[in-house]
Amino acid sequence: MGESGKLEASIDRLLNEEKQMRLAENVAGTRKAATEILQLCFEAKDWKLLNEQILNLSKKRGQLKQAVQSMVQQAMQYIDQTPDIETRIELIKTLNNVSAGKIYVEIERARLTRKLAKIKEDQGQIAEAADLMQEVAVETFGAMAKTEKIAFILEQVRLCLDRQDYVRAQILSRKINPRVFDADTKKDKKKPKEGENIVEEAPADIPSLLELKRIYYELMIRYYSHNNEYLEICRSYKAIYDIPSVKETPEQWIPVLRKICWFLVLAPHDPMQSSLLNATLEDKNLSEIPDFKMLLKQVVTMEVIQWTSLWNKYKDEFEKETNMVGGSLGDKAGEDLKLRIIEHNILVVSKYYSRITLKRLAELLCLSIEEAEKYLSEMVVSKALIAKIDRPSGIVCFQIAKDSNEILNSWAVNLEKLLDLVEKSCHQIHKETMVHKAALRP
Repeated sequence: MGESGKLEASIDRLLNEEKQMRLAENVAGTRKAATEILQLCFEAKDWKLLNEQILNLSKKRGQLKQAVQSMVQQAMQYIDQTPDIETRIELIKTLNNVSAGKIYVEIERARLTRKLAKIKEDQGQIAEAADLMQEVAVETFGAMAKTEKIAFILEQVRLCLDRQDYVRAQILSRKINPRVFDADTKKDKKKPKEGENIVEEAPADIPSLLELKRIYYELMIRYYSHNNEYLEICRSYKAIYDIPSVKETPEQWIPVLRKICWFLVLAPHDPMQSSLLNATLEDKNLSEIPDFKMLLKQVVTMEVIQWTSLWNKYKDEFEKETNMVGGSLGDKAGEDLKLRIIEHNILVVSKYYSRITLKRLAELLCLSIEEAEKYLSEMVVSKALIAKIDRPSGIVCFQIAKDSNEILNSWAVNLEKLLDLVEKSCHQIHKETMVHKAALRP
């Protein structure tokens, strides 16, 4: 009898044994017989027969859940030992068919889908890989480890960004709550109560929670860079900067802190930007990069900044960012930096002047009258500033036009304060008079 004959005879014997055990509902015996059949096919390197046996055993009448789970787990160990890509894809697809719709092998199905998506990506089929990954909703898997869930969702986000599907990337990223990265991993894990799902341990190749935090924010930077959302990019870099492993080595935190400074300056002026700016200025590490500390101080100080002198000073640093962590600051960053300096200067002028001629405003901003009017109008439209332009007279008024009710209310308050002062004065005079009268009496 040849090798194939021996193999068939051994499989038939084990199939009979599996049937007896299955009908007797012997879990251990059924599981042992099923996994031994797969082991025989693997040792014989008969991949076609292995696929057939997996499908055949899973479709048996009254097949036990534990046996199917053991078969899938056993066959997954053979994936990396397949001779070629076609055989590997065929085996993964077979296991996917077996595990489809079965809640007790949902984790295995997710891992198989990830392997298949990786193969598709290596072949350059990014769109197919992204579609495959999106079919699996791991956030509903109770038994999957938290880190594995996060890693899977991050892989979904990355593939969406690679295919430039930014809308779906945002939807998927919202499945991860950033607070989960701040959870204390050192706390003792609670033992599951009776009836609760037992959470599986994450595989060894899954990164730690802090590594996942970095990956998450790096992906979010890619997403926000698409729309030049500078403040959100800055907040993402701030989160990376706060990771303990990054803060330990200057080689890691200096490039990140540089990026934080640049994006703070590039972000439009608002309360959140102002708060982050002041918090960053208080950072002791900023003294290690004095040029950037000076840049932030200039932006915070309510003084007009000369664009040409600022650009000449920081042009080299600005261009150097391309070769550093995170790459360039964006295609529009140079134009936006100039725009932010102009906006800063207009805000400074509005603090010191209630009325100013357009000609003088243009001189202070080092712009033409038309450009000064354009930038001022844009700031008024975006509600960053309150101003009115009298074009025939060429005068800008930064005062807020008060409502008649507000004027009357302010008068009433002033009158009330005046009457209080008069009353206090009368009381003091009366008190002094009484004291002097008492002193004059013999």
